[in-house]
Amino acid sequence: MYRGQFFLILPVHVTFIAQDAGTAEYGHKLNLDLETIDSIVKQGKELGTYMYIYTGGEPLGPQKGSLLRYCEMNPDCEFLSFTNGTLIDEEFCQEMLRVKNFVPAISLEGSEEANDGRRGEGVYQKVMHAMELLKAHKLPFGVSTCYTSANVDSVSSEEFFDHIIDCGALFVWFFHYMPTGNDAVVELMPNPQQREKMYHKIREYRSTKAIFGMDFQNDAQYVGGCIAGGRRYLHINANGDVDPCVFIHYSNANIYENTLLEALKSPIFMAYHDGQPFNENMLRPCPMLENPQKLRKMVEESGAKSTDLQSPESVEHLCAKCDAYAEHWAPKAEELFPVKK
Repeated sequence: MYRGQFFLILPVHVTFIAQDAGTAEYGHKLNLDLETIDSIVKQGKELGTYMYIYTGGEPLGPQKGSLLRYCEMNPDCEFLSFTNGTLIDEEFCQEMLRVKNFVPAISLEGSEEANDGRRGEGVYQKVMHAMELLKAHKLPFGVSTCYTSANVDSVSSEEFFDHIIDCGALFVWFFHYMPTGNDAVVELMPNPQQREKMYHKIREYRSTKAIFGMDFQNDAQYVGGCIAGGRRYLHINANGDVDPCVFIHYSNANIYENTLLEALKSPIFMAYHDGQPFNENMLRPCPMLENPQKLRKMVEESGAKSTDLQSPESVEHLCAKCDAYAEHWAPKAEELFPVKK
């Protein structure tokens, strides 16, 4: 059984999912069993979907054998897992070499001090060891980084990029901190100047460094806006609830009661479909972060319910945390990405 969250990547564009950037936790008693995940993948393939992503909790814990089993069962698919990297060892590298369709995205928050301050003392060195093993075996892997008001300078530095390149990472996915959850720390949201810095630095390094860097929030222009709500991906939590986004936990459908296609046709997903793009400015793509009034309307009109089982959050509480951010970011977004009137 797999305890954690599961992501479906819909056809055409390869997309990216975050962990620890504001996602909900669902406890250790909930899980998606092998039969359920097998059914999801089969349904996904019928819809043209061949990439699947895991997050957690920690997906590479005791259940990592199950993740490799899904790889074996579906050699025509690619599976990626967000992971803290501490449980990647020689044996697991050999299993990756055997199945050939599993890629880890290792969470890293910047310097050793910054990383261990968030993830625990000694974690950074364990991550470095995991990367050494992966590089030695010529296995593909990447880095996943949540940028906040506290670590922007570290993770946007040339030293950070050069270091992960030297470690063997082929890609780095950046995720803007999202204030999802009743206990979210709003002060960790980057200010407009910090977000602008990430915008420029990632573009600079993408054209000059031997690594593919991508920013979930600042690169919407390349995919035409928000990719959630089934446009390019969706999120299935450990309880089976089908959410439009890993950061937006409201749903009308559950995979135990609905087919994948039925979930895609549910009211909240159709609201996403009808509302895209949520803003003509591609630096304001999200219906929550940059356009909170639109998420309020979609959730209220669709009747979608909170799927955060441990601490349900109202859409008003969530969006209220984004109102000031959206107002302050809008002028900078217009400066960087002027929209023709």
